Amino acid sequence: MKLGILGDIHGNLEALQTVLADAKEEGINQFVSVGDLVGYGPNPKECLEVIRDELKCPCVKGNHDELASQDVSTMSFNPIAAEAITWTRNQLDEDHKKYLRGLPMRRLLGDYELVHATLDMPKSWGYVFDRLAAASSMNYQNTPVCFFGHTHVPMVFVKEGLTRESPVRLERNWSSLELKPGWRYFINVGSIGQPRDGNPKCAYVIFDMEKQVVTIKRLDYDIAAVQYKIRQAGLPEKLATRLEHGK
Repeated sequence: MKLGILGDIHGNLEALQTVLADAKEEGINQFVSVGDLVGYGPNPKECLEVIRDELKCPCVKGNHDELASQDVSTMSFNPIAAEAITWTRNQLDEDHKKYLRGLPMRRLLGDYELVHATLDMPKSWGYVFDRLAAASSMNYQNTPVCFFGHTHVPMVFVKEGLTRESPVRLERNWSSLELKPGWRYFINVGSIGQPRDGNPKCAYVIFDMEKQVVTIKRLDYDIAAVQYKIRQAGLPEKLATRLEHGK
């Protein structure tokens, strides 16, 4: 079975639709999400409904999902992100917010698990960019592979063994990875809605569970259409321009 792992959609419907069309061609009919369905992008409601209603997709909570679903201070976010959260709150109905509030921080799904940020302190929304941060999460990892998001930068951290002393190595430029028995993998699936690795193409991951192979795909989508919607909605200009630069 092939599984599609979706991350950091952030209300970008055009990118999500592009990914789902490609996934159909790949023969994927089951999906999971590492969170942040909303925030930044102009179609939070539509993206949420695709995940919840059309795909019936197991999902974990992202920090934007949490803040958009509650009437609390946005001081923890930078001004642009905070403005987008305030706008997003006004687009969501109460049932959308209830769904986001009810999402778990992490999910164990058989031989793999999901988290948005970190496994050691998921509610702190820490960022994993290096081996030290990854090792802290991998000490709490209960399965051979865990998929995460939050940084919008696809990375693979590999632990060659099961002890705390086992070394962790980082692979930044990866396209396909064959999982080895007895090893641990902490895999950032990149972002569908707002890539930040200098590549504007949307990203998603395919997990071939039979072959134990994980592959990342990068796809062109209609960035101009999303930029137009962002500007029409009155969202900050940076949210439009950054899409074409992947930053």
